[in-house]
Amino acid sequence: MATRPDPHGQAVQGLIRDLTGTRDGTTYAFEKLSGSSIHYELGGEQSLVGRNAPDLRLEDGTRLGDLMQDGRGVALDFSADRRLRGSATGWESRMRYAAGPARNDLGLGAVLIRPDGVVAWAGDRAPDREAFERAARQWFGSPEI
Repeated sequence: MATRPDPHGQAVQGLIRDLTGTRDGTTYAFEKLSGSSIHYELGGEQSLVGRNAPDLRLEDGTRLGDLMQDGRGVALDFSADRRLRGSATGWESRMRYAAGPARNDLGLGAVLIRPDGVVAWAGDRAPDREAFERAARQWFGSPEI
């Protein structure tokens, strides 16, 4: 429709140009085309849960995208005491654990990302181990012993 050279197609093209010529219109088009506006209701108090994870970076330069290349989920632990290290044990074949300070931790202490890149759980500065383990069981099954 918008690619037709007739008057109707030209009118649609003009409308699209006008829309994308505004900040709100460009944001709307980007969110719809990129999928960044997708939000799954997964529960949890953090607004990031159920959304595509941003490409978080640890201070050492490690990117979330790099950690996800093998198809496993990822547990990112930004807490100073590596609070979730022991809790992540048992899921190594299904989830990668990475820890360290982040360049932008979004005010979080830890994040659990599903293999499809959607945030399954997010914890505050002092992440709750039990809440993390519940989310890990829900999305990755029982830990291996």
